[in-house]
Amino acid sequence: MLRMSKLADYATVIVITMARSPDAVKSAGSLAETTGIPAPTVSKLMKTLVRGGVLVSVRGVSGGYQLALPPQQITLSDVISVIDGPFGMTECSALPGLCTQEAVCSARANWQKVDRLILEALRQVSLADMAGSTLRKADISAIHARGGLPLDHAGIDRTQVISFSPRKPAMTPQKR
Repeated sequence: MLRMSKLADYATVIVITMARSPDAVKSAGSLAETTGIPAPTVSKLMKTLVRGGVLVSVRGVSGGYQLALPPQQITLSDVISVIDGPFGMTECSALPGLCTQEAVCSARANWQKVDRLILEALRQVSLADMAGSTLRKADISAIHARGGLPLDHAGIDRTQVISFSPRKPAMTPQKR
């Protein structure tokens, strides 16, 4: 089964909680209480998300953490990659040189296509989308139009898929 790490899962819960009140400065303790995630884990993730440019640290008596950008500009891909590193379903599809079979593997190119499709989907879902009650449905042809998936691919319902707002490919932190 394909899964992201538990820490990446926790990080998405934390930043989605923050996206519901994006201008508020939140302490690690208050986020631990709100989310039910252990405080030491929240503190560790907050520091990692600051280093990755997803959050900014606010000093002072009412200090804490804030989203580095508006929630519409931070994607699931941004959050997950800060915690888990480069995305890849297999070692060789994430980073070259990790697998001894890489040079002769007949599946590698196809795994890389699958990786690109999943990564594109994650890049299209913003924290604002996730903070809403439900994601909208849309036609998968939008992904096909960007070259992500052949429309004649067997077993894929081309009429409905979770939809996402167009996102920029990479996050650039800015000062508030």
